[in-house]
Amino acid sequence: MRGLRGGLNYRFLDIIMSFFVMTLILSNVASSAKIVDLGFSIFGLPLAFDGGTLIFPLSYVLGDILTEVYGFKASRRVIWTGFCALVLSSLVFFLLRVLPADPVWETYAGTAAYDAILGGMSTGGIAIASLAGYFAGEFSNSVVLSKVKIAMKGRLLFVRTIGSTLVGEFLDSVIFVSIACFTGVFGWELFFTLIVTNYILKCLVEALMTPVTYIAVYKLKKAEGIDVYDTGVKYNPFAA
Repeated sequence: MRGLRGGLNYRFLDIIMSFFVMTLILSNVASSAKIVDLGFSIFGLPLAFDGGTLIFPLSYVLGDILTEVYGFKASRRVIWTGFCALVLSSLVFFLLRVLPADPVWETYAGTAAYDAILGGMSTGGIAIASLAGYFAGEFSNSVVLSKVKIAMKGRLLFVRTIGSTLVGEFLDSVIFVSIACFTGVFGWELFFTLIVTNYILKCLVEALMTPVTYIAVYKLKKAEGIDVYDTGVKYNPFAA
């Protein structure tokens, strides 16, 4: 096992981190922008979901790859990078919201449209919901995958990628939708619909991406020359 310190340079860690952060920010903008309804139901609940559901599961796929290849410490650093990037993006949208609007822009777009589409990002509703859900979901996903890898001695990658996602996505979906409804981003009438559909779709994406995860993990371990087992690692998200 090789560590994160000692002057070792990983060839692909920064690239994965970049895609992780991009996925996180884009999914939050999409969540604020639109609710999608496919026109049919699951167990009587309409299959409606926020736009971020289409891309946010990729952050869990990337999180699985990070933890599996580079270990919990590297994953923790990337998770916090994404957290800070999301805070910054929320502040930018808030600043745009409070700055004076151009009169011409108001005639064809306007503050009302901005609030309706990006209100969740600019007023903090989506950001707070996402930060809380993201924090609980991503760290639990990483911890579960790391511990199961040690327990299973690296065998059956799909068990830990899917198993960790079931835990992480559940916490993320419940916390995200609860806070988003409480802050008025979504109506309470969508509460159960969004939780159920978000959870099912996110876990489905993870399952469908399993072959891609296998290929990425295999190639990265070979290219980087590592396969980290987090033996003795403290799973404290606030540790240095």
